[in-house]
Amino acid sequence: MVSQLCSGCLSGFRQAPRALLLQRVPFTTPLSSLSSSFHTSATRFANPLQRKSRMDSGPKFRESKSLKMKKGKKQVDRGRPPPVGERKALRKRIVLSNTNALEVAGMQEFSEDISVDSRLRGAVVGLPVSVVAQLRAVHAFKPTQNWFLFRRPAVVIRRETLEMGKLFESITQGEDKGKLVKKLIIGPKGCGKSVHLLQAMATAFLKKWVVIAVPEAQDFVIANSSYAPLAGSNPTQYVQDQLTSALLLRTVVANEQILANLHVSMEHPELKHLLRPKMTLNDLARLGVQDTALSWPVFQAFWAELNATTGPEGFQARPPVLVSVDGIGHWMQESKYRNRDFDLIHAHDLALPKHLISLLQPSSSNQKVLPNGGLVLYATSASNKPSLPSFEMALLQLTARQNGQSESSPEYPRPDPYDVVDQRILDLFRNTTSQHQQQSALELQTLGGLSRDEARGYMEYFARSGILQEKVSEDWVGEKWSLAGGGIVGEMEKLGSRLRTAL
Repeated sequence: MVSQLCSGCLSGFRQAPRALLLQRVPFTTPLSSLSSSFHTSATRFANPLQRKSRMDSGPKFRESKSLKMKKGKKQVDRGRPPPVGERKALRKRIVLSNTNALEVAGMQEFSEDISVDSRLRGAVVGLPVSVVAQLRAVHAFKPTQNWFLFRRPAVVIRRETLEMGKLFESITQGEDKGKLVKKLIIGPKGCGKSVHLLQAMATAFLKKWVVIAVPEAQDFVIANSSYAPLAGSNPTQYVQDQLTSALLLRTVVANEQILANLHVSMEHPELKHLLRPKMTLNDLARLGVQDTALSWPVFQAFWAELNATTGPEGFQARPPVLVSVDGIGHWMQESKYRNRDFDLIHAHDLALPKHLISLLQPSSSNQKVLPNGGLVLYATSASNKPSLPSFEMALLQLTARQNGQSESSPEYPRPDPYDVVDQRILDLFRNTTSQHQQQSALELQTLGGLSRDEARGYMEYFARSGILQEKVSEDWVGEKWSLAGGGIVGEMEKLGSRLRTAL
């Protein structure tokens, strides 16, 4: 057959290399040495493949396209990290003395007579050394209070301080001897609520009262301590052994001189195997400190002994008791603890907070709370305040009842019907009037700023301590009093301790 391609067309094809041409292979050549001579490309004669660069392949997933150059950093020896708990201790440490501050000459010491002397209103008085040690034991000083600015801790005598001193005097040996007074202190941030509790505890120590103090109510609801259901409780309550043991330890250390002279006068079946003849209340409270598992029954026995009025031969009368709690608002909500169904536990279901909260309500006719007299002094916190609409509504209703408004009045505050209201909080402050003459109703006390005279004495103390380099005059005090929101102590302290340099 004649080809359709001419010789000119065939000459245009590129001649294949000789290696690719078919070669004759002898018949005797083994098959293992033979290689296929049919190829689609000249693989043997191609140049070796270059390694593919990373830039040509593109960035990986979530990788930057920019060129990164490693810098030769030297290893820096940062030393050992601080031990466990050292940073927290440094953050919470309290310094009560500054040797660089000037010593105020002629400053009087806080005493029983000074707390009721109206002539010293506006003066700053120093706390005795023995009382300072007791206040340290109950954690009355706060890290946010600038005690480190002065030579020694001191407090200003304000109108509320004098009223409180007269109240202590009447409960101890006055016309209201043996009476139980309940107060709830509220006020804006920096008005001195925590320092007011400190002054109350200092007065109680001077009058030989027993002081039971909770410095931070928040510690009981943030779920940082062990807890367990209380056997036989309905509804279920939960015991916090470590926090109860810590409260007993603070009470024992601060009131050791008083508790060492009081003896156990009642039988306590849960502690029968631990009680000894003529055992003091100091030894009884230390049982809960040594064994945290016994802290709650020990606290119940200790509280019952403080409420005792009669006993066997040689029974000693119990002194009045001061119970103080700072930041009570944290107990008016659900805690961070959870029950077996993983539901949040209300703060009123915790055994120790429920016991202390129950002191705000009137006692029954059969069982009287603190029959030997005392003072229940609770305060809210404005700097560390949770959002509690139900508690705020309860305080508004309590204020309205104190002002004489009835619940049927149209001006009586009521919660919004569409709001979620915690009825347990409203019921707690609904019935606060006691039927006993020896127990007063719950009183809501609003703490405000200092008066101008009190602010002047406070600023003079800053000047005499060498902190304030200003001439304290009436005009200057009036200006700072206005800038401080009407004499708010925290703001006055900032204005008095602010450093000024001459240009």
